[in-house]
Amino acid sequence: MISKKKGLLRNLLLLSSISYILSLFLFLSGSLKNFEFKAYDLLSQQLNPTKKSNNICLIYIDQLSIKELSKQGIMWPWPRQIYSPVIEYLSEAEAVFLDILFTESSSYGIEDDRIFAESIKKSKNVYLPFALSKEEGNIDEQYIKEIAYPSSVYSKIHYNSIIFPIDELKNNAQGLGNVSILPDEDGIYRRIPLFSKVDKFIVPSFVTSYFIKKNLLQVKDDALLIGDTVIPLYEGSLLLKYSKDEYPFCIFSFLELLDASISKSNSNIKKDFFKGKVVFLGLTAAGLFDLKPTPVSSKTPGVFIHATAFENIINKDFLIVAPKFITLSIMLIVSVFISYVFLKQHSLKINMIVFVFSGVLLICTEAILFKLSIYMPFLPSFVCLILSSIISLLYSYAVEGRERNFIKRTFTQYMDKKIVDYLLAHPEFITPGGQKKTVTVFFADIAGFTPIAEKLSPENTALMLHKVLNSLTEIVISNAGVVDKYIGDCIMAFWGAPLKTDSDEVNACKAAIQCIESLEKINEEFSKNGMPSIKIRIGIHTGEAIVGNIGSDRLFNYTVIGDTVNIASRLESTNKIFNTKIIISKETYSKLPDNFIVRELGDIIVKGKTKPITIFELLGERDKIPPEKFSLVNKYNEGYELYKEKKWNEAKEVFQTILKDFPEDGPSMFYLMKIEEILTKNT
Repeated sequence: MISKKKGLLRNLLLLSSISYILSLFLFLSGSLKNFEFKAYDLLSQQLNPTKKSNNICLIYIDQLSIKELSKQGIMWPWPRQIYSPVIEYLSEAEAVFLDILFTESSSYGIEDDRIFAESIKKSKNVYLPFALSKEEGNIDEQYIKEIAYPSSVYSKIHYNSIIFPIDELKNNAQGLGNVSILPDEDGIYRRIPLFSKVDKFIVPSFVTSYFIKKNLLQVKDDALLIGDTVIPLYEGSLLLKYSKDEYPFCIFSFLELLDASISKSNSNIKKDFFKGKVVFLGLTAAGLFDLKPTPVSSKTPGVFIHATAFENIINKDFLIVAPKFITLSIMLIVSVFISYVFLKQHSLKINMIVFVFSGVLLICTEAILFKLSIYMPFLPSFVCLILSSIISLLYSYAVEGRERNFIKRTFTQYMDKKIVDYLLAHPEFITPGGQKKTVTVFFADIAGFTPIAEKLSPENTALMLHKVLNSLTEIVISNAGVVDKYIGDCIMAFWGAPLKTDSDEVNACKAAIQCIESLEKINEEFSKNGMPSIKIRIGIHTGEAIVGNIGSDRLFNYTVIGDTVNIASRLESTNKIFNTKIIISKETYSKLPDNFIVRELGDIIVKGKTKPITIFELLGERDKIPPEKFSLVNKYNEGYELYKEKKWNEAKEVFQTILKDFPEDGPSMFYLMKIEEILTKNT
């Protein structure tokens, strides 16, 4: 048992280590990243909240606005002063983010820029974007210092140059921020950097500029906080929590706002509607190339992404990425658990149930955490589950499968398939060594086989032995017994190991009765072939014995040893004394139901024992024996009771009466002879 545990532990460490290391390599190498992106997108589509923000408005420069203004002779790109009435109309808004780059002077002249700049200055709430580039360029260090943030803020993305709006505009804006965002490797925009590095400076993103202006951000212990809440960053970026709602913000066409700002009183969109709100104005017309894929939509306006980032920050509604050690710990647990279960359980059905259950558990855990705004990478644990299952199954069928086939092939020859299946599920029972168990041992021997064999040729002797032992073996196995060994013309079997049941004694006795009955057909066949008839004697005893694989490493046998075996063997030979066919011990008889017909034969002292044991003759099952047998048993019991009471003459008369009707009844003849010996001594 100890070596079995060591073997299990060794295999468990080996298999779980292999699956864990492979999974770890796939995880850390980034091989699963693109698949993980798709899993994340699916979670976002299904589990993100359906929320609306009434304090954030989007104004789209859409295809309709461009088309209608072109009909009025205002072609794209528009003169910048066209934005002035809209900006003035939004002057009561908390902030207006104008997501359009104005890095060059207006083609309509200096006056156009001046009018636009004047409206920005007057409103005092407009935030303008700048662009970052990987290309080398001049950096206006004097101005960049004004917008730069403390260098302790972590930024993974590095740029080499910065492209500002023209001076007249940037000098009148409330703040400036970076609108250059990069998608993940698969082209999807899932996150946004709150800060980026240009040369040696850290500059804010478009929306971050607002929180800096309002003094809402602070850096503490290298962590970025809004108020008292830490803003969780994933690789230096904010993982965006998109709304599942198609229209989470109030959306207007630029044309609507332009008309409202001009007509004012005639418009349904009142100026005070925007009071205290945050407004984002950006491009959505297909030809303006500002549509980007996100987890919840294949075509999302770039301004929508910035609005989502602002909404997440202002409402402190963040998606936290679980620390990497948690994912690694779950992977380790999965690899060890699956390897252990697959090593212990050899049922493919059970293994598949465990696999499916584990997969569902991982999915549910991931979904629950995501609903709680915690994102834990899903693919590493799931891949670990798959790899652990495959590796364990391959090991089980490649290595342990050979052992199982050996067990099945070997043990099916001398025990019932159900018991073999039990051994396959509990192979520890067939490891070298033994266990003390209560078993029922069965010995069956051919009476007078040696003189019979002397009269037959070797071929016929072998044929006779094969016929008899084959019949007895099939009967034992069909009654859930284990054929232990063949000893010449004797067969030894046992019940109660490796599988203990409440019917062991019953099955052993049924097997004995059926063995006697089977001889009738065998003798008929022998008679036709000119061979002599045979008889068998059977002994059965129940008691404790050592059960297991007894022998050497090279040669062993699943057997039972101990006094119980010796007693069963002695009971078989005791049949000679009483001229009976089946003798069972009191220990076996005490476990039998009333439907077996038995009669007590008395107490005997087995060789090597000092205490006598009570033995019984098993005659058959109540509903299968002829009526005259009942009469025999009743008369015998009457005579046996008189014998025990030492009423010799009365007992003698009873046994003499029995022998008149049943002249071959061995027990009656035995006690009649005993009585005559006693009476002779007394005279």
